[in-house]
Amino acid sequence: MSETHEGATVHDLRQLFVDQHRSLFRYLVRLSGDADLAEDGAQEAFVRLFERPPARDVQRAWLFKVATNVVLEHLRTHARRKRIATGAMARLPIGDPSPDPHERLESMERHEAASEALGVLSSKERAAVLMREEGFSHREIAVAIGTTTGAIGTLIARSLIKVADALPAERDVH
Repeated sequence: MSETHEGATVHDLRQLFVDQHRSLFRYLVRLSGDADLAEDGAQEAFVRLFERPPARDVQRAWLFKVATNVVLEHLRTHARRKRIATGAMARLPIGDPSPDPHERLESMERHEAASEALGVLSSKERAAVLMREEGFSHREIAVAIGTTTGAIGTLIARSLIKVADALPAERDVH
């Protein structure tokens, strides 16, 4: 097997890609609201991993941190946040369409409401909540977003309250 300059084999990097790409892509889509940008961010993170692996073992938190930084930098540089929140909702993957048009409409409305609610969070808050949903530990989230492990629980709790407050009240359907 060929070796990279840091000792990880190409096979190891391929396996990391197989193990993490889908989760990383899904996370980046929810973070950015843009499937194309998410794919670019995931690709760039793996390219950086291959070209300049970290000094220590590669952990998914490192990979997610690099991808998050790539996506957030792109959003800042191109001032896309507002346009994504209002115009790209139809491009987000929401699962298989329901055969019933009413169910599909309700699903799209719930998806749009959830995306808008996530939009009230700062990039750090959004990253923490979405990484939690991907199964990251508090320690991994802290590493990825650059804070202490002790601060993550409070950050996530406050972020979830903000999201809940931003969601429309449930309609009483009988």
